[in-house]
Amino acid sequence: MAEYVLSCCSTVDLTPEYMEKRDIKYICFNYSVDGVSYKDDMGVSIKTSELHKRMLDGADAKTSQVSVGEYVEYFTSFLKDGKDILHCTLSSGISGTYNSACTAADILKEQFPDKKIYIVDSLEASSGYGLFMDKLADLKEEGMDIDSLLTWAEENKLNVNHWFFSSDLTFFIRGGRVSKTAGAIGKVLSICPLLNVDYMGRLISREKIRTKKKAILRAAEKMEELADNGIEYSDKVFISNSDPDGAKALADLIAERFPKIKGKVEIFDIGATIGCHTGPGTVALFFWGKKRED
Repeated sequence: MAEYVLSCCSTVDLTPEYMEKRDIKYICFNYSVDGVSYKDDMGVSIKTSELHKRMLDGADAKTSQVSVGEYVEYFTSFLKDGKDILHCTLSSGISGTYNSACTAADILKEQFPDKKIYIVDSLEASSGYGLFMDKLADLKEEGMDIDSLLTWAEENKLNVNHWFFSSDLTFFIRGGRVSKTAGAIGKVLSICPLLNVDYMGRLISREKIRTKKKAILRAAEKMEELADNGIEYSDKVFISNSDPDGAKALADLIAERFPKIKGKVEIFDIGATIGCHTGPGTVALFFWGKKRED
C-alpha cells in the first residue's frame, strides 16, 4: 500500500501541537491587520485574543484563501517524496479554496501521473472541520488505505453537526451578516443568534435567542436532539470559541448531559480566518450525529 499524506487547511481551528500529534499536515490561510500580512497559523503569529482586541480598537482585518500557486508548492513537497495526498478543504459554502485546491491538483497530475491527489470539500468549518479531520486520522492510523478513506470521508462528512452563537454582534453587523437596525435591536434585547452549517456547508441563522445563558442551553439541546448515534463515530466533542467563559459553561453542560463523553469535550480558540469575521463573543459546538439534510 502506497504511503499517503492526510492534509487540510489551518482553518480546522485546532493547535499546531494537536496536528503534529495526529500526523495531519496543513496549509495556512492568509489574513492581514491594517495592511500587514500574516499566516493563519493557529495563533502562533497573533493570539486570537490579541487579534480581537485590535479589531475592537478599530483595526482593519481581512482574510484571503490559499492560492493555486500556494497549493501547487505545498502539494509538490509531498509528491516529490513519493507520497499520495488526501486533502480536505474548508467548506465551499464559505470559501473558494476547494476550487483552488482542485485546480492545483489538476496541474500536478500532469507532472506526477502515477500519484493520487484527492481533494475533498469537507463542508465543515472551524473545529467541526477539525473534528472531521481527527476522525480521518483515526481511520488512517488504523490502517485504512487512501481510496477507502476518500470514500468514507465523502459518505460521512455531513454527520458532523455545527451549532454556534454569538453574544457580541459587532462584527456580524460590520461584515453585513446582520443589518445595522437588527443589530441595534439585538444588542438592546441581548439577542444571541443561533446558527449552524447546513448540508451545503453554508452558515445559516436558525434561531434568535435572548441572553447568552439561554443560547448555551439551546446549543446543548441541539446536541441532545441531533447526536443520535453519533458517538458511534467518535465520542469526542469539540468547541471553538472567542468567549472562554461561554465555552467552559457549554463544555460543563455537555459533560453533565452526556456522561459517555465526559472528559472528551475539547476547547479550542477560533482561528484568525473565522475570527476576523465573527469577532469576540462566539461559541461553537461540534459533534457527530444525524446527517445534515437542510
